[in-house]
Amino acid sequence: MHYDTLIRNALIIDGSNRPGYLADVALSEGRIQRIGELQGAQAKEQIDAAGRVLAPGFIDVHTHDDTVVIRQPQMLPKLSQGVTTVIVGNCGISASPVSLRSDPPDPMNLLGARGAFVYPRFSDYRAAVDAAVPAVNVAALVGHTALRSNHLDDLQRTASLAEIAAMREQLRDSLASGALGLSTGLAYASAFCAETDEVQQLAEELGTCGALYTTHLRSEFAPVLEAMDEAFQIGRHARAPVIISHLKCAGAGNWGRSPQLLASLERAALSQSVACDCYPYAASSSTLDLKQVTDAHRITITWSTPHPEMGGRDLLDIAAEWACPLLDAARRLQPAGAVYYGMDEADVQRILAHPLSMIGSDGLPEDPFPHPRLWGAFPRVLGHFSRDLGLFPLHTAVHKMTGLSAARFGLEQRGEIREGHWADLVLFDPARVRDVADFKDPQRAAEGIDEVWVNGVRSYAAGQANGQRAGRFLPRKGC
Repeated sequence: MHYDTLIRNALIIDGSNRPGYLADVALSEGRIQRIGELQGAQAKEQIDAAGRVLAPGFIDVHTHDDTVVIRQPQMLPKLSQGVTTVIVGNCGISASPVSLRSDPPDPMNLLGARGAFVYPRFSDYRAAVDAAVPAVNVAALVGHTALRSNHLDDLQRTASLAEIAAMREQLRDSLASGALGLSTGLAYASAFCAETDEVQQLAEELGTCGALYTTHLRSEFAPVLEAMDEAFQIGRHARAPVIISHLKCAGAGNWGRSPQLLASLERAALSQSVACDCYPYAASSSTLDLKQVTDAHRITITWSTPHPEMGGRDLLDIAAEWACPLLDAARRLQPAGAVYYGMDEADVQRILAHPLSMIGSDGLPEDPFPHPRLWGAFPRVLGHFSRDLGLFPLHTAVHKMTGLSAARFGLEQRGEIREGHWADLVLFDPARVRDVADFKDPQRAAEGIDEVWVNGVRSYAAGQANGQRAGRFLPRKGC
């Protein structure tokens, strides 16, 4: 038999949370055709993978890559980590469906300036992704804040019945065009005033078509358990699966509470479909939020519109230079972005290791000085947490990035190495793989990621992008 690609002698970690096994894998027409001992097989391209792991391509379930996949389709920060699929539209902010009347409201500006929002219907965005042919696959959520910005003249209030009806119509149209579900960012000022009932009414559209609800909780600080209860309530009302975005214990006063959060998640999982994603760092990153300005932990400015020269500097040092209080310095910097060193490592590890958690980078590609998770999240799980700390075995680390993620988000024929599945694959060296990006030098490709295939096309070879792009838009099942 003659194949397009033959990968020989690989340790197959197939994404199912089972230990690896040695085998050859044959690819043709974008799919995995055969797995086993393929001694007599021939192929246009053969790769000896001895000593290396072949895993499903990693699925980044929490990204803000909405516009960058179109404007910079080579997607090197993700491809270089072994990521083959990104899920966009998280935290209530999405590139579509959006019709802006002025500059994008915070935090939609994380996706770019006004000119980046040119997709009034979800189908426009889907078509633009396919036309761009990004190097990775793209699946998309619809953002609640995006819908609010289309229909509310004032985001500091809850929506009227007529506005909710208009938002529902847009959400329904987007779901029919392949959106995975609805995301909210209820902690942000642009959505905080939305009452639970507003979200519940919108979420009613989800249950009828098998879509899901993801949420950046109303609070990740002291009221986090109440915020989780609200999320579960919305999911029950909508009869839709719930995924809590970047579950964490934020703020020094919250450190050590991860057992409570995970117990709440486990209780909810007894009667409804719930899960969470998390990133493998004890620092978060978003826009500069005055409510989060504190001297209890370090805050680094990642960008500032009025003071771009302050990117990469600590807020404490800026305030000292300006001889003013922290809060005044933060006001002068706005609009701006920041990294908040506001989590405890033990909480991060506990959430990371939990069976209900998946891996998402939450990277911000528009930041001039980004959090290192943009370039390093997935290799960090494989190297630092699995190999070096022994937090979980390698096959579990891979499962949290592949099979588990594909199942939760309904990505058919992805996330596992099986015959007939799409050939999204990553070949890495388990002894060498590690994140290199750090908070001082965050834009550095990981080590130990050798080859990446997207839909059967080798797009990253010998540790370098080769210019091949074979990604596509992944619609929700049945769309």
